[in-house]
Amino acid sequence: MNRTKFFTVFVSALFISANIVSAQTGGGSGLSFLKFGFGARNAAMGDAGVALASDVTALFYNPARLANNGKPDVIFTHNNWIQDVRSEMVGAKASFLGLPLAFGVNVTSINDIEIRTKPGAPDATFNANYFSGSVSTGFSLTSDIDIGASVKYLYENIFVDEANGLGFDLGIFYRTPVNGLNISAVVRNLGSMNTLRNVSTKLPTEVRAGTSYEIEIPGSKISLLGGAEYLSYTRDNENHINLGGEATYNHIFSLRAGYMTNYQSKGFTAGMGLVWGNLNLDYAYLPFKLGLGNASMFSIQFKF
Repeated sequence: MNRTKFFTVFVSALFISANIVSAQTGGGSGLSFLKFGFGARNAAMGDAGVALASDVTALFYNPARLANNGKPDVIFTHNNWIQDVRSEMVGAKASFLGLPLAFGVNVTSINDIEIRTKPGAPDATFNANYFSGSVSTGFSLTSDIDIGASVKYLYENIFVDEANGLGFDLGIFYRTPVNGLNISAVVRNLGSMNTLRNVSTKLPTEVRAGTSYEIEIPGSKISLLGGAEYLSYTRDNENHINLGGEATYNHIFSLRAGYMTNYQSKGFTAGMGLVWGNLNLDYAYLPFKLGLGNASMFSIQFKF
């Protein structure tokens, strides 16, 4: 089987496995914090991370990208979301016995949710807390094809109820014969949760497939990166196209923009990045419609 046929068969298997899981458990999903992007750079480019993530943040989008991901690095992301939702995310990547390993943590909280049984002042307030801890790895199957996998421990606590479970991601990355053109695909959030009071929360299983292309403008210090990906939340019957791009000057300063289709409250994204030695500083601005306000995401990344 040649490389192109293998890639096609593997991607088909990813789509089929996601659809089988979705068909076995109908209805919508929960744990929406797993849908938040990881890293301000990716968020600024329309959250097209499966197509564009090429650093430690690949542990969230496509673990196959970890296979040839260079030196160790660590990233911290603060996500100041809408409606008093806040997330703190940490990712770290290193090598153990020649195998790349990446570790990710996502802590998301919603504070002071009001309890009301009558008009007027709330009777009380409570918090909702969510946690994801993951281990990811990837390796090269051929000189052009990488595959990877992640396993995640998941936890949710709402008022006095709590539950935990496991999630899994499977991904593939293909370097095409065209220089600078790559193709990626992944199935994320396969798995299940224990019962939360009476019902188990369903994971937001998703399938993503995307492509990216990077070029350097001859005679200048400017490089351009663009990408597009298809995103399907299989249990919620939602389909989106994420588009993103980045212009970088002298490998130091970047401007980014993106667009996400088929959402009621969000669309355009923007941001910037600055490289200072081994330190990367990134910012993403995420405007929302319907009076929901705006969100900001900040990332600090250190590459050893």
